[in-house]
Amino acid sequence: MEEVTQGYAILNDIVEQIRKITNFVPKVGVVLGSGLGKFTEDIRVIGKIPYSKLNGFPVSTVPGHNGQFIFGYVNKIPVVLMDGRVHYYEGYDMFSVVMPERIMALLGAKVVILTNAAGGIKSSYYPGLLMAITDHISSFVPSPLIGQNIEEIGTRFPDMTNIYDEELKNLVIRKAHELQVPIREGVYLQTSGPNYETPTEIKMFKTLGADAVGMSTAVEAIALRHMGVRCCGISLITNMAAGINKAELNHDEVKREADAASSRFRKVLWEVIIGIVEMMKEEEKALKEASQPKKDTKKKNEGYDDLNFDDMEIIKFK
Repeated sequence: MEEVTQGYAILNDIVEQIRKITNFVPKVGVVLGSGLGKFTEDIRVIGKIPYSKLNGFPVSTVPGHNGQFIFGYVNKIPVVLMDGRVHYYEGYDMFSVVMPERIMALLGAKVVILTNAAGGIKSSYYPGLLMAITDHISSFVPSPLIGQNIEEIGTRFPDMTNIYDEELKNLVIRKAHELQVPIREGVYLQTSGPNYETPTEIKMFKTLGADAVGMSTAVEAIALRHMGVRCCGISLITNMAAGINKAELNHDEVKREADAASSRFRKVLWEVIIGIVEMMKEEEKALKEASQPKKDTKKKNEGYDDLNFDDMEIIKFK
């Protein structure tokens, strides 16, 4: 019997602990960022598992992050919510930081929606605006794939060209427009935190092409891409980054803006989840049709039907 990697053994142990509590299989996973805690009230909840009840699982320490998996339904769609994420600045290693997203995928989630609160770098951004993430810059934090590769879930050198699924991003933008919720698309940059950035650092990030900055998400997207799990990212701009205006940055401001935008953000998230499942159904249908033998719709022509053109000599006309 082939030995499993240490990382997979740890992940598998967490999954087994959850499976002793519930056999619930989600289709969609959601990481609830700041301002989305009340989304748990929107769904039909069937169960909750606090992270503290799972041996070997990291626990959220940030105020406003409850630290639990919530299982339930959006309409009839089974979902798992991360009510409180784990951050690198809390002192955890990167394996622990991305563990919750990997667990959601191993439980069955085919798509994971990553949400966060972010500081706006682009001058046209403003607090309360949503940003659909098109790409990210993760060079300022360690990769979650450093160390022994977990062969059971992904390749050693995964491609990150399309880390945020294009179709999912377009779906997010479309649903926001339908609900008349302001949204842009842009590049997200992750820092380690917990301190906010300096004005000079923000100038550098802007030069690099970043439109928003935060302390999460990018490494989670890398881990999901490594597993072959589709993901999309949505940032809520809760403040302008350091130096963009003269306002002093603080966590209370972030929380206030996130709470103020909560209602419209939750509506977008609800519609995106429904749209994702509809999109997956259409894709499944298309795959089934493509795999079925095509019927010969050519009109039968007497004298030509039995000709094998592969065996015939090709005559080139001058």
